[in-house]
Formats: sequence, structure tokens, C-alpha cells
Amino acid sequence: MGKIQIMDEWLSNKIAAGEVVERPSSVVKELLENAIDAGSTSIEVFLEEAGLTSIQVTDNGSGMDEEDALKSFSRHATSKISKEQDLFRIRTLGFRGEALASIASVSKINLKTSDGENSGIELEMEGGHVINMQPTAFRKGTDITVSQLFFNTPARLKYLKTIQTELGHSIDLLNRLALGNPDIAFKLVHNGQTLLQTNGRGNVQQVLAAIYGVHNAKKMVPFSGESHDYKVHGFATLPEVTRASKNYMSLFVNGRWVKHYLVQKAIVDAYHTYLPIERYPIVVLYIEGDPYLTDVNVHPAKHQVRLSKEPELLSLVEKSVREAIRGAIHVPVVEKKEKPVRVPTEQMNIFKPAPSFDESKINAIVHKLNEEQLVVKENQTNVMPSVWDETPFEEALPTPVEKPAQEQFDFPMNEEVAPNPPQIEETKPPFPDLEVVGQIHGTYIVAQMEDGFYLIDQHAAQERIKYEYFRDKVGEVDPNERQALLLPLTFHYSADEALILKENLQGLQEVGIYLEEFGQSSFIVRDHPTWFPKGFEQEIIEELIEEVLKERKPDVKKLREEAAIMMSCKRSIKANYYLTKEQMDTLLRDLRKADNPFTCPHGRPVMIHFSTYEVEKMFKRVM
Repeated sequence: MGKIQIMDEWLSNKIAAGEVVERPSSVVKELLENAIDAGSTSIEVFLEEAGLTSIQVTDNGSGMDEEDALKSFSRHATSKISKEQDLFRIRTLGFRGEALASIASVSKINLKTSDGENSGIELEMEGGHVINMQPTAFRKGTDITVSQLFFNTPARLKYLKTIQTELGHSIDLLNRLALGNPDIAFKLVHNGQTLLQTNGRGNVQQVLAAIYGVHNAKKMVPFSGESHDYKVHGFATLPEVTRASKNYMSLFVNGRWVKHYLVQKAIVDAYHTYLPIERYPIVVLYIEGDPYLTDVNVHPAKHQVRLSKEPELLSLVEKSVREAIRGAIHVPVVEKKEKPVRVPTEQMNIFKPAPSFDESKINAIVHKLNEEQLVVKENQTNVMPSVWDETPFEEALPTPVEKPAQEQFDFPMNEEVAPNPPQIEETKPPFPDLEVVGQIHGTYIVAQMEDGFYLIDQHAAQERIKYEYFRDKVGEVDPNERQALLLPLTFHYSADEALILKENLQGLQEVGIYLEEFGQSSFIVRDHPTWFPKGFEQEIIEELIEEVLKERKPDVKKLREEAAIMMSCKRSIKANYYLTKEQMDTLLRDLRKADNPFTCPHGRPVMIHFSTYEVEKMFKRVM
């Protein structure tokens, strides 16, 4: 007797389920695609425990009669293709006829359906077997409920993620399908709470507003383009609206949501020089072309496609998006935005424009500087307050010409910003006793010693000083050190993003971000730590939230590190900024107190040493 046997249909369906049904969102996807293919204009999805307990999809599509209802759960039963040529001109989302059979093999199913002409039918299945079928009164359309998913495959059930993670996948799927089918009204309800609802009026911007918020939808510009074989159109955000992940780029090929690395790269290339590194836009892109040019039968879940004449398409996408973005930037829209009002605190800033130039004040300050420098020389161990802590100095100093008017760096740190550090321990690497000579290009400080001279990167130096300060502050956030905002900051996110943030509210509080839920998927910040860099509060909060959304479950220690690095960079002096000798002296004095004064938080060197011997050798003084 031969060893090869024909596999039992029930077993083959269970094997197919391993490819098609990975998690609850996979079931939601297959059921929704069937509802869309059935011509539905309204689809409702009801989930219990992210779909692990129950998934119900109700539509008003064409429905089925009794014969089709039974056949639909047979493997390779489909109404989409009947001959080989149909495989190369697929316009429907589903076509293989494997989904329902695979889902039924690992769950319990209740199906109610009617084609509107015959009486309705109710069908009950368990583990792929029909256990009950009876007529029922039902309107035209289909209602299918999948319960106890993976009840007979415990290994698959064991490796599912948390409820929030699984729900996030389903929300993301609904978002994509709603964008791909704006003429269909979608509704997603989880445990009785509505998470997404679109009106089905065919307006993509209204769908974008429902998913990403009205504020972001208003900052999306339309684009379109056409070649001999393809048409592309969609919406893309202005460069000011970015995300930390490429996941916000939704691509549709003939109505099918797909993942395509090269098309995503073409979109990113279109934003070249417009976006910071590792930041990405929100984009919805529709690609239309002859189905003969696309092969959708290359992935079990049909997430990927192969495209003919790909270089032509990539060029078209990049050109269309770039022209739209460039045109929008050339005609900027100035928005009048109220600046949050903070409770006033004492904060020194020497770069504040002076209202007047009073020579008597300058003379008094110079006299005071000379006195304090004498005290420092007599007793180097005595920690003196920064000479820039004096208010008259701030009022008298004119703003440097090189500095843009809109930027204000709180340089250097005064008593409030830089508390006295502990005495330098003997194990700490020795810091050279430098004498400031001057500055190169407003970027590098030149200092000398007996053994040569040093070049100090002023931005990296102050970044290191501030990083150690903020590292200590973020490491032990004091809830009493909070500064109220008279106008709270509001942040809007999609439903799946809001779920992630709600899971991480405690972690955000540990780095000084006090988010409060404000509706279903919005948050407000009423106050922030007093030590946050002035003028960058909203930007810092947004970037830390983006870090949480990127990591989904970030480590608090890593989040604190990111917060300290981010805040230290925001308010450190930049290149092409000219300093006085007193300012450079104070910067090096503060740098000496740092735990690690030789590298910035990003690992770049703060200073480079040129020995006297090397200099003399370059000038051929020594051989």
C-alpha cells in the first residue's frame, strides 16, 4: 500500500488557516473583504475582547441563498473567478475561496444571510462542521459572527498578544479599508464603545479627519498624476506634520491595500530636504492601472503585489507628490495660533533683545566681572554664581547679529537651571586647565595650555552640560515642580494610537508628560515640569509621545534617556553663534563640572587636542 494519501478536507482547511488566519484582525480582514466584494454600502464590525471572544460583521450587501451559504464554507469555493484568464484581471479583494473554510475550521460560526428574494437562512458551524441550519427572517445582506477563535488550536491562542495589541491591529485594518473605500460607511465597536465611524459619502478628507483628526486632515494636500499605464492620486501632509514610522503611508492598488517598499521609498524621496531624518509623512496613495499589470497572488494574505513597469510607476509617484508639496510650500498659509500662557517664573536669558543701550550699566557690569574673576582665581574650589545670573547684564547686552530673532537659547545655565554639582571625584578623568583664546566661525572655541591647544564644539559642550542636568531631573520627576498652562495643549490621535498612549500614561508621567484623556482619542496637557526648555514644551511632548507610539511599550529608562537628550539639544547654542570671552570662559567652567565632559549625549567628541609637538612638526620646526 502506498504511503501517499489524499489529505482530509477538514485537516487541509486547518493547515490553510495557519497561513490565512494569524490573529483576530486576519478574520476581520477576510470578512470585511467579502462584505466589500458583495457591494455593501454600510458595514458594521462588533468586537468583544479584541475579537478573541467574538467578531461580528454585518453588511447590507447582496447576501446569499441557501445553496451559496453552504458552498461558501467549502474550500476553493468562489464566485470571483471561473477560468484561468480571470486570474490575471482580478478586480475583487477576495478570489481564492479559502478564507471562510479556514476561519470555520478554527472557530465557531453563526451565519445569517438573505439575497432579498428568498427567505433568509441561519447556519451554525463548529470546527468546520455544520451543526445546525434553519430558515430565518432576515433582510438583504449578511451577518456573520465568529466566536471562540482558536478554541481547537491552543498553541496559536497561546502566542497572541495583549487585548490592546490585537485590538490595535484591527483598528489599523479598519482605518486602511475605510481610506480605500470612502464610499462605504464603516463602524467599529469594541466592547460597546464606538472606535471608528465614517459616513460613506465618498469624501477621502472626511475619512482622514475621522482617523487622524481634523487638524491633520486640513494639513494634507491633494496630488495626482498620470502616465501611459498608471494613474495616481491621493493626499499627503505638509512637511510640518510628520510621524516617526512609515506605517502612516497607506497604499492602494486598484482598491486593494498593499505593502510595497519601493513605492514607500518613492514617497519619502519626494519629501527629500523637506523632512528631518527618520521622520515620515502621512500619505494615502491610490494607484489605478490595468489589472493585467499587477499580480496579487503572491502572498497568502494578499498584502503584497508585483507590479509591471515598476520604474515608470515609481517615477510618477515621486513626481506627483513632490510637485504637490512644493506648490503648497510656495504658497504658505499663516495660521494665527494662540501661544500657551505660562505662569511666570524667574528665567535668565542673555540673548533677549535689549530695550536700550546704557553705558553706565555696562561699566558697572565690567567692574563686577573683574571682581568675581579675581575671587575665582584666588579660590578655584569655591563655586561662584554664573556672571550671567545678573539681570542688569541681560538688559544691557544687545542681541548678536548672527542669531535669528525667533530663537532664544537660555545660555548658559543660571542657578535655576544648573544647580551646583557635587565635588569632582578623584576617579574622574582630569579636565585640562584651559585658557580661552578665541572662536572660529562662531562654532568652535579655541583654548590653549602648555601642551598645545584645543578646539571645543560649543554646541556639543553645552549639550553635555544640559544633558546631565536634565538626566537628573527626568530621573526623579518631582510632581511639585509643575508649571501650569492657562491654555492647555491638545493632542489628537487615531483610535489605535490612543490605545497605546492610554497603556503608557504612567510611563509618560515618569518623564514629566502629564497626559489627560480628553474624549475618545484626544489628550490634553494642563501643566509641565518647570525645568522644561522654554519655547519647546509642545515640541518635546509631541516627540516623546511619538517615541511611545513607535515603540508601543517603551522602556521607561530608555524613554528618560531620550527625553534628556532631546531637551539638552533643543536649547543648546548652535553653530555660527558668536560668544564673548566671558561666555566662553563660563561654558568651559560648567563643562569642567560634568561627569563626562569629553563627549556629547550622541557620542560625538566635545573637544579635540592639538599638541605643541604636532603643530611644530607641521611647520617643520621639528623633524
